[in-house]
Amino acid sequence: MKSLKLIYNEREVEVEAGVRASALIELLGLGNPHPLGFRIEEEIVDLQTPLTRGGRVEPIFPGTPEALPILRHTAAHVLAQAVKELFPEARLGIGPATEEGFYYDFDVSEPFTEEDLARIEKRMKEIIKRRIPLEREEISKPEAERIFTERRETYKLELIREIPEERVSIYRQDDFVDLCRGPHLPHTGLIKAFKLLSVAGAYWRGDERNPQLQRIYGTAFFDKEELRAYLERLEEAKRRDHRRLGRELELFSIEEEVGPGLILWHPKGAIVRKEIEDFWREEHLKRGYQLVYTPHIALRDLWKVSGHLDFYAENMFAPMEIDERAYQLKPMNCPFHILIYKSKKRSYREFPLRYCELGTVYRYERSGVLHGLLRVRGFTQDDAHIFCREDQLEEEIFKVLDLVVYFLSVFGFREYQIYLSTRPEKYVGTEEIWEKAEGALAAALEKKGLPYEIDPGEGVFYGPKIDLKIRDVLGRFWQCSTIQVDFNIPERFDLTYMGPDNRPYRPIMIHRALLGSLERFFGVLIEHYAGAFPVWLAPVQVVVLTVADRHEPFAREMYDFLRGSGIRVELDARGERLSYKIREAQVKKIPYMVIVGDREVEERRLTVRTRGGENLTFAPEEFREKILREIREKIV
Repeated sequence: MKSLKLIYNEREVEVEAGVRASALIELLGLGNPHPLGFRIEEEIVDLQTPLTRGGRVEPIFPGTPEALPILRHTAAHVLAQAVKELFPEARLGIGPATEEGFYYDFDVSEPFTEEDLARIEKRMKEIIKRRIPLEREEISKPEAERIFTERRETYKLELIREIPEERVSIYRQDDFVDLCRGPHLPHTGLIKAFKLLSVAGAYWRGDERNPQLQRIYGTAFFDKEELRAYLERLEEAKRRDHRRLGRELELFSIEEEVGPGLILWHPKGAIVRKEIEDFWREEHLKRGYQLVYTPHIALRDLWKVSGHLDFYAENMFAPMEIDERAYQLKPMNCPFHILIYKSKKRSYREFPLRYCELGTVYRYERSGVLHGLLRVRGFTQDDAHIFCREDQLEEEIFKVLDLVVYFLSVFGFREYQIYLSTRPEKYVGTEEIWEKAEGALAAALEKKGLPYEIDPGEGVFYGPKIDLKIRDVLGRFWQCSTIQVDFNIPERFDLTYMGPDNRPYRPIMIHRALLGSLERFFGVLIEHYAGAFPVWLAPVQVVVLTVADRHEPFAREMYDFLRGSGIRVELDARGERLSYKIREAQVKKIPYMVIVGDREVEERRLTVRTRGGENLTFAPEEFREKILREIREKIV
């Protein structure tokens, strides 16, 4: 029997290949608490998994990051067992652990109801209380097919037939059997805190041509306090949901008559968008960018040259026929910027050339993934393309990184994760060019002292990229900023410039977006601020409230005074009670309420109530200057 060498705490031990990982507990002298599994090099195995490789070994204890997916994967199996016991006709899909919890897909004749979820959760608790062992078996594919054919699990049979290995693993817990690689907990009793959260439709394997299954979502933790804190965060996330706030604050809407994934910006939302756009344009012009505007459609052949038809066609809308020629809604702005570059001969002295555009693009997203402003079919990218020489590349990446960090900080985001995405399976260009581009991005990040992770295979087809994910107040990360180095598209479009020796050279192209798309970024902003935007972004910055009708003349005078200074102000002189007006202004999340009563009229001073409930007193000029300073300095 072959032996395996394992290293634990710099101590080397040998075990026979095929022995279960549970044998390592005694061999390595691991006492209470017992580990739930082991990491062997990069592989995670549970206690029942036969060992097949040597290397460095680390035990996985409850509370370590690697333990949570094991717990949640087991909870998904308990969910599936509970459903099969309560709904024997249900057919099993898949049930993985996720970053937030777990889910399992089921094929059932009727959608699950809230009452069904309550029954399933109750049955899960009974299964957990029974401390049922999860028993792993490795069997031949024909044996697996026999087991799941008897159980009429057609989806499992489909998965088995696609497995290239001759043997597969299954897990049993009582009468429940599932096709699974693991890892799992030793028994169900180790699930201490879980909750079923929701149910939704999901196409089998994410393909809308396949049957729609019922997906039950849940989450699980080792500690009840952790579960309670997570559920509180979920409630806070619901309170901040940009779709609800967008409707309540009259910011945007999505109308069936227009079509899914297409946004109507209402006046108040349009004001926020205008402020973002004005700031964006001003800062780009300061930094040597040149504004351009491009059409929403182009001849389809343009996308053939760019490579999008070969690598991106599934995300593009169907072409339209005009004058017997095929046109295409644009999914990207870059080919247009390239043609602006090509409109005349270029010299090395012009570089770097920086074109920027708030360009609206259209991409086909499946209806099942559309989500408010966060996943749409028509959106405006804060796009820019930089054409530079190779000796300018590093400095230009530096400048883009500086601009990204500055922009995010202005909007109140100071924590982020950075990823360097490398060559995908389908790509254009040579490996040498890709290595060069990846090296340039990595060098820029390292010299800037910005920590990053490699995201293998997640680059775009024409080049590698840096992605920044911003962290909001709830600790969630959102993909917004991206920087891509492209040696390939300049070659496809035969871009050149004349060097100092009067010979043609190929420019390097940097694609970059700071906010990503205005729609998505606006959705993130709504949830980050819970709709209570800082003064410089607030659709209405001040509302003037009268106590009684006799106070209207002075209130109107203050309204005109503030409005004349460029402050976005409303006047509420209705005959309603003051408390009602204040409450309504708070619901609208207006930053400042100017209250005008007898004393304010007599003293010609303003009583100002903040959105947070604090009462302040100002002279009119003093208050105006306070507001203008918050706007000017973009205080968040």
